This record gives sequence, C-alpha cells and structure tokens, in this order.
Amino acid sequence: QVQLVESGGGLVQAGGSLRLSCAASGRTSGSYVMGWFRQAPGKEREFVALIGWSTGRTWYTDSVKGRFTASRDNAENTVYLQMNSLTPDDTAVYYCAAGSQIPISRLFSPRTYPYWGQGTQVTVSS
Repeated sequence: QVQLVESGGGLVQAGGSLRLSCAASGRTSGSYVMGWFRQAPGKEREFVALIGWSTGRTWYTDSVKGRFTASRDNAENTVYLQMNSLTPDDTAVYYCAAGSQIPISRLFSPRTYPYWGQGTQVTVSS
C-alpha cells in the first residue's frame, strides 16, 4: 500500500551535516504522519522526529532539537531530515516510517507505525 525509499546517509565528521530523504509511493493520505527513527548498535529503535504530511507540523526528540529539521515536499511525495551539528551519538541506522490516524500519545513509538523504509546508515566520526 505504501512504499518508502530512503537515501542520503553516509559518513561525516563531527560537526558536519547530512540530509536524509524518504520518497513515498502508494496511497498516502493527508492524514498521514511521517516519522524518523534511528537505531544504534545494541540499542532499541528510538524516535527522532516526525512531520504531518498535510499540515507540516513537526515534533522532535529533545536530543536533536535545534539541530535537526524535518520537512516535506508534497509535490514529490518526499520528506526530509536535515541534520546539522552531528555528533558521534547520532551514529545509527535511520528509518523513515508512515502511519495514519495515530493518537498523539502513540506518535513517538516505533511499534505504532505500519510502513517503514529500508534504513540508511549515518556514521559520525569523532
């Protein structure tokens, strides 16, 4: 129903920037939210950011506020995660995810989202 393809990961030095992209296809609707999650080695997948597909409203986890920015281009069915001032603690596989009609209380749990991208590796060297 919904397919998500991620790109933009790579290796960057601390203090650098990357922009991740997530292109969506299928039957997304205006009620969808697009979440960004990450999973570091040996750790659980955690919430990073999300954006409402139609409204553009965003939420961020505390550790990335002021550094990461989620955005979307509705014409291209693509969401982005601009990551600035990267640190080694940001090293992880980053995933985009999509879901609809999700209560606010459930927006930040990866278990909530039915659709996922394949993941893209972000490595930040010290």
